[in-house]
Amino acid sequence: MYLYVIFSSLFNSILIGVFGKYFGRQSVIFMALLTMIISLFFTLIILFEILFNQNIIIIDFYNLFIINEIKINIGFLFDSLTSIMLLVVIGISTFVHIFTAGYMSHDPFIVRFYTYLGFFTFFMVILITSDNFLQLFVGWEGVGVCSYLLINFWYNRVAANKAAIKAMLMNRIADVFFIFAIILILFYFKTVNYIIVFSLIDFLQYVTLFIFFMEIKIIDLILFLLFLGAIGKSAQIGLHTWLPDAMEGPTPVSSLLHAATMVTAGVFLLIRCSFIFEKSNAILFLIILFGSITALFSALVATYQYDIKKIIAYSTCSQLGYMFFSSGLSNYNITLFHLFNHAFFKALLFLGAGSIISSLLDEQDMRKMGALVYKLPFTYISILIGSLAILGFPFLTGFYSKDILLETTYISYSLDALYIYIMGILTAFFTAMYSMKLIFFVFISKTNIYNKNIVLQENNIFILIPLFSLSILSIFIGFLFSELF
Repeated sequence: MYLYVIFSSLFNSILIGVFGKYFGRQSVIFMALLTMIISLFFTLIILFEILFNQNIIIIDFYNLFIINEIKINIGFLFDSLTSIMLLVVIGISTFVHIFTAGYMSHDPFIVRFYTYLGFFTFFMVILITSDNFLQLFVGWEGVGVCSYLLINFWYNRVAANKAAIKAMLMNRIADVFFIFAIILILFYFKTVNYIIVFSLIDFLQYVTLFIFFMEIKIIDLILFLLFLGAIGKSAQIGLHTWLPDAMEGPTPVSSLLHAATMVTAGVFLLIRCSFIFEKSNAILFLIILFGSITALFSALVATYQYDIKKIIAYSTCSQLGYMFFSSGLSNYNITLFHLFNHAFFKALLFLGAGSIISSLLDEQDMRKMGALVYKLPFTYISILIGSLAILGFPFLTGFYSKDILLETTYISYSLDALYIYIMGILTAFFTAMYSMKLIFFVFISKTNIYNKNIVLQENNIFILIPLFSLSILSIFIGFLFSELF
């Protein structure tokens, strides 16, 4: 069961990639959806086994190599963090697979698209289930390659080419630092296994290194390099510009890569390495600083955008900023709770935007929309629920994590807690601004649609099922899981 969840997407992608053109479009869609639904079922069983029974399962899969005293294994670690992230990745990926069947039903290259989606899901699962830093890096690089392929899916568009190259290069900048961090861990700990590294961290707390005549603690250096890796993948300020440009890919890509899974990899790294990050106050302060600035800056930029997908993309940057500064204040459980909740309502917003774009024949400028509340009522309700959830409306999913995140920020025993709290409140204000602006321009204001060829209707069941499911989850899942976190 555990190995099926890890490897099913890989085998399915290889099968579709090699034989998809012989199977036909309908068979490929059926195979992809069946694989993901079975994976989701097994993921729910794993969640029950790990989380509710408080188990930890370690699978020592394969001994890769032994050089002197260094031993590297391929292994999988299933603990509470892994089981929650698995539900996020497999759950959102399943909804995106279903949505794709409707959204890209007329695309001649849908077989290739499902191949890329499967590979992306596989590498993301490898990233979160790995039991060592080297294997995590394989998943880390794998999702980077898949993001390039997916953003550049419509490769005859120059904007898509540029966006994909930009995403690849900016992620490589951060990945170089991550590689250096792994090399230092391997050199000083003689292993890359999480459990051993976390156990030995106290023994290296006072080991120092001289760089340019400055004495630097090894732990501080490792953590600084890991932090730089995380800000690249999670699009924090300075390395954030690739994320809005990545909206050039198809909308299901935007939802999968840039709402729920890939961009949360940096936050996942912070939570996974929380045992080490607690050893350095300087690096924690740096995380707080970058997170709070990113949250406010991205919310401000989103307020002045008119491209519907770019608003939601900057919104993702902003919410990731929340998660970063919450991690910097050592509230890792609340960070994980917000990550978990954010995945569902942000996927709902992206897929809702995809439904609008599909209905308007690929129009993304909100100024050329309007009065869609009568023509697309189901999409309107979905977007409204997602928007209310993200701005923390009482008793919706976002309220449970966002409210407690800001409260714990305010009462943190830290000199910078008040400054961060004010930044967080301002971010929440601008979040409400751009969410309401989106709803007003798209649904409420008088129509600016002048294309006579557009026939506005909601009749594709593959688009409606994910929107309905995510709407229900965006209302209830925060309440259901609030006590657990």
